[in-house]
Amino acid sequence: MNKWIVGARPRTLPAAIAPVVVATALAASDADFVTAGLALIVSLSLQVGVNFANDYSDGIKGTDDSRVGPTRLVASGLASAKSVKQAAFTSFAIASVIGLFLALATSLWLIAIGAVAILAAWTYTGSKYPYGYFGLGEISVFLFFGLVATMGSYFVQTELVTWKSFIAAISMGCLACAILAINNLRDRAQDEIVGKRTLAVRLGDSGARKLFIALLLLAHIAALSIPGENTLLTLALLPQTLVISNQVRSGASGPALISLLARTGQLQLWFAIVLSVALALN
Repeated sequence: MNKWIVGARPRTLPAAIAPVVVATALAASDADFVTAGLALIVSLSLQVGVNFANDYSDGIKGTDDSRVGPTRLVASGLASAKSVKQAAFTSFAIASVIGLFLALATSLWLIAIGAVAILAAWTYTGSKYPYGYFGLGEISVFLFFGLVATMGSYFVQTELVTWKSFIAAISMGCLACAILAINNLRDRAQDEIVGKRTLAVRLGDSGARKLFIALLLLAHIAALSIPGENTLLTLALLPQTLVISNQVRSGASGPALISLLARTGQLQLWFAIVLSVALALN
């Protein structure tokens, strides 16, 4: 597989796709598929950008030198730190240009939100005091790949902020957080050794597993709480949620968590599809 595809971390991309899909379905007759497509490019560019930025920052700090998870470009020597940094900046530039277009068409407030999102993406593991090293990564993911991605995608199509879009964003945010949570659970032991105090490190093994399961269940609860919609359909995915949760609860570790990371990403994508069907039926 091409090294840049590996570096983009395809398993994490559902976190960028799902909120746009749900927001577009929620927009219903006001949905604008061209605008939704542009919002999707912004979301994907930010996700890929933060993945490359994380690869670069962890690579030059040496925290990826001994990994359980998938290959990292800088740490493995597959790409130079400079080229990975350029890939991150290119991704952020794409998000910025298209985001600016959407902001000019709707609200200039989106420029400020986008700037903060890019800053958060870079400082997750970059900068002198990366907040991802202090257990704040899940909060950032919930905000930007949950609330901002879902409500923002809805706003650029409708120019509205609604209670329904907020609740749907909570569901998407919890699932996006679950992807990060299981990733950090997999890397917990090594992260603790190198001083990377992720939330999984702070909570310990048992607490990190409980957090992951809670995030999946909260995603279901939030979806069912969307008023006036056919969201009971999302219960069709509950068996898949329970299978993944049970494997994590039972102590899956190391390489076994890599496949569960992929399945969590798939769960979010299927969740978005089923939730979107439920919203469209209304």
